[in-house]
Amino acid sequence: MRWVLTFSMIVLILMCGMMCPAFAKVPTTPKILFTSTRDGNYEIYIMNPDGSGQVNLTRHRASDVGAVWSPTGDQILFVSDRQGNGVRDLYLMDPDGANVQRVFKRETTGWRSYATWSPDGKQFAYNYIDRIHLDSDLHIGTFGEENAERIEQGSFPDWSLEGSEIACTVMGRLTLLDVRTRQETRILPLKAATWQRFPSWSAVGDKLAFVYNPHPMPPVAAPKDVWNAWQNKQTIYIVNRDGTGLRQLVDEMGPQAVSPELSPDGEEVLYTQKVNGKEHIFKLGVNSGVRTQLTRFGSRNISGDWFDPAYALPVSPQPDLLTTTWGDQKKE
Repeated sequence: MRWVLTFSMIVLILMCGMMCPAFAKVPTTPKILFTSTRDGNYEIYIMNPDGSGQVNLTRHRASDVGAVWSPTGDQILFVSDRQGNGVRDLYLMDPDGANVQRVFKRETTGWRSYATWSPDGKQFAYNYIDRIHLDSDLHIGTFGEENAERIEQGSFPDWSLEGSEIACTVMGRLTLLDVRTRQETRILPLKAATWQRFPSWSAVGDKLAFVYNPHPMPPVAAPKDVWNAWQNKQTIYIVNRDGTGLRQLVDEMGPQAVSPELSPDGEEVLYTQKVNGKEHIFKLGVNSGVRTQLTRFGSRNISGDWFDPAYALPVSPQPDLLTTTWGDQKKE
């Protein structure tokens, strides 16, 4: 009887492993994704929030960049040129780097990049760049479908965690788009009309971290060193959802700071900045101002993204409901 019980338990465990592989691989502790060239080309890495345990997930000869966690942490969406013709497209993989697959089966001539998940895990917004005209448009796609919807000329989308808005850059300005109507909700009233990029929502959706340069652009004919000095003044700011309470987080001194990503608890922000000519990822306390360098190897370490199981959304992609949009769900 004891042997039968033991055998039954083993079978149950094996069946659960086969039926629920994604859930078994969801990180049980906070993790950060980032891109690094330390192994000779662009690869996706994972690490702990203190910078320890850095592991290469992709290990592929192609360039793999821009990884972002799914809301539940069971998948990673990233950009790669492994299609082989120089085109960058969107791919999915498990949290351990296994089961890599293209999101779109149909080939494209443009570049898809800067992807962001909808909070229900069924859709995603991304940049589509026409390589001939160099136009950058925002699209919304649905997992399991080949057709995507163009919603706006812009770039750097980030989907709010309650699902109603997408923050992005339109004509150089930080803009909020209503997901249901596909229309601009508002342009945040910040000084200077350019260089407001890489928005990142706080967990409760009341604030946005982003890259900003509040100084007027120099004349086109200005010397190169003047342009470089101006470019290096772009750094990380945080602002309330309504455009009030603008606050600088990273000092302007030194090289430009880019690619902010707020932690799930809103207490810290990741960003990328050069140190002795090499790009590294830093972590900064939003209120404490404590700054920690997380990467130290390789010449390029960029684009971090957080996952914390304590803040994971209680949803997961459901193939039989892929045609239902988040906006439709909010109306029900």
